[in-house]
Amino acid sequence: MGNNSSTHKISAQDKAILDMKNQRDKLHQYQRRITVLTDRETSIARQMLAAGDKKRALLALRRKKYQESLLAKTDKQLEQLEQLTSSVEFALVQKDVVFGLEQGTSVLKEIHREMGGEVSDMLGGKISNQDEDEVEDELAALEMEVVGRVEADVQPVLPEVPTSKLPSKERAKVRQREQEEERTAMLA
Repeated sequence: MGNNSSTHKISAQDKAILDMKNQRDKLHQYQRRITVLTDRETSIARQMLAAGDKKRALLALRRKKYQESLLAKTDKQLEQLEQLTSSVEFALVQKDVVFGLEQGTSVLKEIHREMGGEVSDMLGGKISNQDEDEVEDELAALEMEVVGRVEADVQPVLPEVPTSKLPSKERAKVRQREQEEERTAMLA
């Protein structure tokens, strides 16, 4: 565990992202200092006005205004830096995704080549005699199943329906039986 020292190589992209993040942190520190300075200049202006020195109060407010303009420029730089950092990080993620997809595709192609080769080998006579016998037995069973279905699908030949009319007494009995069957069916 302790014998293996893992060495992580830092890429140029990683170094660039780190540099941008360090710059961002420095800009945040600079903004905090400017904010302290503007608050101090406002305090000085108040003190000078209280002392009646309007000229120095005006000078303190001018310095404050200058510091505020620097703060606005810093905000713009920070925004650009954040966008740039996000773009670089997103591009790296995209690069990793594309690389992963390429590797996945090559693995799938390799599997396809191997599986295709195995199937061809098996079909080419590389299966054992026992396996071949089992395949032939399965074929025979399927043939019997198919033949059984075909025979079941053939309609049996039915006798022809008589064309002569029944005598009137017999017709009355048939009609009566049919009516009784209908009643029984309705009651059921």
